[in-house]
Amino acid sequence: MQIKKAILNVYSDGASSGNPGPSGIGYVIEDAEGNIIFKYSEFIGNTTNNVAEYTALLKAIEKTIELTPKKVRFYSDSELLVKQLKGEYKVKSKNLIGLYQAVVSKLSLLNYDIVHIKRDNNKLADNLAKSAIKNGIRSFT
Repeated sequence: MQIKKAILNVYSDGASSGNPGPSGIGYVIEDAEGNIIFKYSEFIGNTTNNVAEYTALLKAIEKTIELTPKKVRFYSDSELLVKQLKGEYKVKSKNLIGLYQAVVSKLSLLNYDIVHIKRDNNKLADNLAKSAIKNGIRSFT
């Protein structure tokens, strides 16, 4: 499926039960009218919440690239992730450097914005990430 002229909104979230502990990711891709195009969740094993946040965004970016949109707005409730990607914070964690570099590399292929939102505005992606931890499986539609 390609959506070449579309403007997409992508919500991503990572969750960890224990930090580090069992972790899951989730993301939702919507069209400009708010219709869900794709949603995804995956159990990613034991890791930290920040690694889960970056992994969720990376997977969301990879799927978004497949859709070849005109413009994308990424939303995350992780202030650390958003501020690191905007260059406001440095990436100091050795666990995040490789993920950060992969995200930046993939983002260079898109016309995008990234926006920090409150957790209440990211409920579907959050529920997908938590569901992945609870069920320990991958799910997409």
